[in-house]
Amino acid sequence: MDFSLNEEQEMFRNYVRKCLNEAGQTMVAREFTCGNTSEFIKLQKKLAELGCTGITISEEYGGLGLGALDLVPVLEEFGRAVLPGAYLETMAFVVPLLEKYGTREQKETYLPEIAAGTRSFSIAWVEPNKSYDPDVIECQAVTKGSSLVINGVKTLVPDGNQVESLLLIVRTDEGGNGDGLSLVLIDVNEVTDMKTLSSMDETRNVTEITLENVEVPMARVIGEVNQGWNVLKEGLLYLHAATSSMLVGSMDHIVEMSSEYAKIREQFGQPIGRFQAIKHRIVDMKLDLETARSLSHYANWALDTNQQDKEAAIYSARTFATEANIRLASHNIQNHGGIGFTMEMDCHLFLKRARFYENYMGSISQFREDVSKGLGWSYEKPRFQLTSK
Repeated sequence: MDFSLNEEQEMFRNYVRKCLNEAGQTMVAREFTCGNTSEFIKLQKKLAELGCTGITISEEYGGLGLGALDLVPVLEEFGRAVLPGAYLETMAFVVPLLEKYGTREQKETYLPEIAAGTRSFSIAWVEPNKSYDPDVIECQAVTKGSSLVINGVKTLVPDGNQVESLLLIVRTDEGGNGDGLSLVLIDVNEVTDMKTLSSMDETRNVTEITLENVEVPMARVIGEVNQGWNVLKEGLLYLHAATSSMLVGSMDHIVEMSSEYAKIREQFGQPIGRFQAIKHRIVDMKLDLETARSLSHYANWALDTNQQDKEAAIYSARTFATEANIRLASHNIQNHGGIGFTMEMDCHLFLKRARFYENYMGSISQFREDVSKGLGWSYEKPRFQLTSK
C-alpha cells in the first residue's frame, strides 16, 4: 500500500514552506529565543490566513473538515523550522477532543476562534515533583453548585505564556488507575499566578501555574466528570502521531544540513563528504529519516481510518522518531565539527528540540509499553512507575 501524501497535501506543504521561507525559517526561532516574539506573531497570522489553524476543524465551525493525515505536511514543515508555539497541542490534542467529546456550546465557543487563529491551547498536566502517572494528580476541583472550584499547581506547562487557554487535568474524585479525573478548559487570565521556568529548548517556553479557588462553570468539562483519563488517552493518540510528524520534519532538515555542509567543507583538498566516516554516517541518517517518515505516515493514516493496530502504529512511530531525532541531531553536530557547537549554526536548535520531546507527555520506555499493549501482548507492570533511590 502507498502511504505517501497525495498531490493536494504536497501542494499545501509547498505553500506552508514558502510562507516559512519568507519569514526566514529558523530565524523566527532565533528571534523568539532572544525574547523578540513580534516576527513569530506575524507568522502566526499568515499561517492562520493560509488555513493551517483550521485543517482538522469541522466546516460548520470555520475549518476545512480534514483529518490527521492532512496535518502531516504542515507539522513536518514546522519541525523543519523549529517553529515555536503551541500549534501541536492545539491542533493535535485539544481540537480532536473538542470535536469528539465537546458539547455544542464548547464547540461554538472555541473552534471558530481556533480556526481563525485567535485562540490556542496548551496542556496543564504535570505537578511539581511528580510524573505523568494519572494517580499522582492532586490538583483538586470541588463541585460548588453548577461550578468547579479548582486549587493546585501545575508545572512544565508548554507555552503557557503564549496561549489564551489551557486544558487542565484535575482530580474531581478519589480513585486509582485513572479514575476520578476530569478535563477542564480554563482561560489563562483565570490563572492565579504564572511564572516562566528554564527550558533546554528556548523555542518552547515552559511555565508553572498556580490556581487558588479558581471557579469555572461545569460546562467547561470535556466529556463526563470523573472519566477524564479515558478521554485523555484518546487525545494522546492524536498528539503522539502528530509529534512523530514534527520530529520527521526536524530530521529532514538535519539530513539536508549535514549533506550540504559535507559538500562545501573541504579538508585535505577535497569535500569531507568524500570521506567514508562522513558519507556512511549521512547514509545512516537518511535511512533513519525515511524509516521514521514511513512509520509516521502510516501511524497518521491508521488513526484517520481507525485501524485496529493504530495504537501500536502510533507509539511505534513516536518511539522510533524520538530516538532517531536525538541520534541525527547529535550526528549533525559531529559532521559539522567544531563549528557545529557554535550558536551561529542551527545545529544546537535541533538538538535542543530533540531533547525537549524525548520525555514529552511520556517516556520512550512508556511508549514501548504502549506498543506492546497495542499488539495485545500481556503486560503486568503499571503504565507509569515512580522510582526512588
